[in-house]
Amino acid sequence: MTACPAPLTEPIDSLRPLVFPVYVPTLARGIGMGAGAPVMTLAAVDLGASTAVAGLAVALVGLGQVLGDIPAGQLVARIGERASTIGGTAVGLLGVLLCLLAPNVAMLCVGLLIIGLSNAVWGLAQMTFMAEAIAFGRRARAMSLFGGAMRLGFFAGPFIGALAILAMGTKGGFAVQFVAFLIAGWMMARMPLPNTGAPSGLSAAPLSLLGVGKLHHRVLFTLGAGSLMMGAARTSREVILPLWAHHIGIGAATASVLFGIGAALELVFAYPAGHLMDRFGRGPVAIPSLAILAVSYVAVPFTATTAALGAVAVAMGIGNGVGNGVIMTLGADIAPAAIRSEFLAAWRLTHDGGSFVGPLLIGALAGAAPLAAASVTIGAIAAVGAGVMARYIPHYSPWPPPNRTLEPSDGR
Repeated sequence: MTACPAPLTEPIDSLRPLVFPVYVPTLARGIGMGAGAPVMTLAAVDLGASTAVAGLAVALVGLGQVLGDIPAGQLVARIGERASTIGGTAVGLLGVLLCLLAPNVAMLCVGLLIIGLSNAVWGLAQMTFMAEAIAFGRRARAMSLFGGAMRLGFFAGPFIGALAILAMGTKGGFAVQFVAFLIAGWMMARMPLPNTGAPSGLSAAPLSLLGVGKLHHRVLFTLGAGSLMMGAARTSREVILPLWAHHIGIGAATASVLFGIGAALELVFAYPAGHLMDRFGRGPVAIPSLAILAVSYVAVPFTATTAALGAVAVAMGIGNGVGNGVIMTLGADIAPAAIRSEFLAAWRLTHDGGSFVGPLLIGALAGAAPLAAASVTIGAIAAVGAGVMARYIPHYSPWPPPNRTLEPSDGR
């Protein structure tokens, strides 16, 4: 049996205790998500779905994550972070198993939706733990490495999944995802999260999402709007880049390489982003991240060659990488201790909602106007998001100010 980490009485001021309880399971889960992502559409097509239906099926993962954010806060508040993480893994395993064994598109869609629900619970539980456990001076680095571990797994997952696909066919990617989820859950069960002695955030009667919204509508409608716009800007590149590459005659393989280069740059910037946030604050990272994305989207319609689009893909990768961990860090900064998990669920909903709506917005705009207009629109959303972040990101010294309510507008 693996020994449980010794209880701590102070917030964690080192990232080392988080390696096996947090980062390695996150890497494993990221590998699973990366292995499953490329085969979702293909599995739907193999089961007889049209291209449009296959695209909708993939969107169900994002929808499940948005829907899962609604009850996740209350669940984590009632049973705690570790139990929620293990439970979220179990639900995810069920979803992957349905995808792996699905005899028709309907069952595949149910499985994908369940995977999204699992992502919401699992991610919130880990985020709540780190918000409580990590010393403020290390918080951004801890959150950025968490995001970086997931990105690294997502980057490596398709390559591992490809080997399974060669042996098992299209659904081999789901087989890798099942094993990866199982490993992540096993590690969470055997290596419990360290006990910091910090307030747990549990409450006798956890607040509903509506209750959190009533209490903290001001921050959710201001800084939360910036989070939503960042979510839309981040995920939209996954739609814009392949579509524009096809529009200018770049092959799928080349487009995939360009996207991979951008993804690699995101990994390069993962830890430096956290270091910069811990040293200089959240604004000097969040604002340039959105500004770079805004310029990149506006530049897309002006590209007509592989080199030009490659330069834009690199810029998008840098912009997204620079902002790695900023949404999780901001959420941890502003979450009230008494209702931390419930508030973070509402906070995650703003970003996840943007991530879900962004690609749908591109699809709607591309159907009614030139693709260039869709790209410029997302660029404008990113630019507005940068302005919102500049206005509402809090600045406190010391943190948190004694006997003060944590509202972003107090800091400017």
